Amino acid sequence: MAQHAPVSAGIGTGVTSDEVFRVETHGIDPIPEADRHGSAKDLFWLWFGSNLTFTYVINGALAVSFGLSFWQAVTVVVIGGLSFFVISAAGLSGIRTGTATLVISRAAFGVLGNFPAGLLNWVVSIGYTVVNTVVGTLALEVLLTDLGLAAGHTARALALAVTLAMTFAVAMWGHATVQLAERWLAYVLAAGFGVLLLLLLPGAEFGGAGAAGGAGFSGWTLAFVVMLAGPFSYLPMPADYTRYLPPQTSLRSITLSGALGGLVSSVALGVAGVAAASQTDMTDAVAGVEGLLPGWFRPVFLLLVLGGCVTNSILTLYSSSLNLQVLGIPWSRAKAIVISVVVTALGSLGALFLTDFTESLLSFLSLLIIVFAPWGGVFLADMLLRRCRYDTDALHATGRTGAYWYRAGFHPAGMAALLTGMAFAALTCDSELWTGPLVAPLGGGDLTLLGSVVSGLTYWAPARRTVRAALPV
Repeated sequence: MAQHAPVSAGIGTGVTSDEVFRVETHGIDPIPEADRHGSAKDLFWLWFGSNLTFTYVINGALAVSFGLSFWQAVTVVVIGGLSFFVISAAGLSGIRTGTATLVISRAAFGVLGNFPAGLLNWVVSIGYTVVNTVVGTLALEVLLTDLGLAAGHTARALALAVTLAMTFAVAMWGHATVQLAERWLAYVLAAGFGVLLLLLLPGAEFGGAGAAGGAGFSGWTLAFVVMLAGPFSYLPMPADYTRYLPPQTSLRSITLSGALGGLVSSVALGVAGVAAASQTDMTDAVAGVEGLLPGWFRPVFLLLVLGGCVTNSILTLYSSSLNLQVLGIPWSRAKAIVISVVVTALGSLGALFLTDFTESLLSFLSLLIIVFAPWGGVFLADMLLRRCRYDTDALHATGRTGAYWYRAGFHPAGMAALLTGMAFAALTCDSELWTGPLVAPLGGGDLTLLGSVVSGLTYWAPARRTVRAALPV
């Protein structure tokens, strides 16, 4: 039986292995029922806080740049926000198994077949953490310079150190501290971004045409890819944050709580981006929004950019430590996270002081949706087929005797469906680094996200028999 710590000031968990401001002792090992705690409402603040990031302002502005009018762009923003219902529902697998998403996906792909996606997901999570760290650092650097506290490389180095420290400290402490930080940062950021929205909306051109005078099929599909790519990138994570919830927590409660959190924050900030783009050039989004704001709000705005970057990075950095354990790093979660932090720091240093590779990194990361949209389709289809009934012991068995070893460590149905979905996504992708041969014949549309539908449907029929055979009795 776990030893319970006293709940202090209403913020403690009462669970020693996952207490606020103490290093979490669990990693991807199944969370025992004695250590389960919290409620579905915790997920609201987790997804609400982590999505109060300036990225959604940029995404809303991009929708307008693709030719959509104000209301057309808002429609895309709302549909993107609704996708959090799928992300949040996927968290039921964590409640049923008590382990991380990328452990659970072994059931769909096999123990060894799960490895490539796990490795790529770690690359993506670190990549986005680097981008967020760079953006947050630059915002804090401007603020330090404006306040006369530092200038030049000194200001940039100090800003980077502060940004990394804020992110690392929370993520290293672990699950309980991550949830607490997301909640309290959400209070502050929500108030600030609420004021930002009120300042931007009055000047918006609600009835104007899009930047290109009409989006067309290409503009619509690109806007959907931009708005849905963010939520899709969370698919390898939801169980990471539900695995501590009591087993009796209902699907309805976790779906509504988590989805509303992601929906409200992403839509509000997306609409702010749409409003800004209808008034000014948003090629440099931070500078564009800044130019629309009164001088007194400038320091607050820069702090909002920094805070949003930190809340998002906390989530991705924490999951990256679990990811490394899935990949076989024989360290505790708290030690494994040091690898992610060192790589993030090196990448950020390179972007800020040596060469500006941020745009190239973003292009590369966006291209990886060719892998993760189909991966998500297979994972969700497998979860539905099983109705989240997994053999938890088999998920952690890495030998040939486990139920999820399949054939030589690979699940044929899962791998075939993944490759089929990836082929479709690659053929219909329209990005800076790659344009698929079917893009032009399809009228210039980017149908990458439909790779998830293709892979899910491809998986469904052949997997039904093997899935039923592997269901726990």
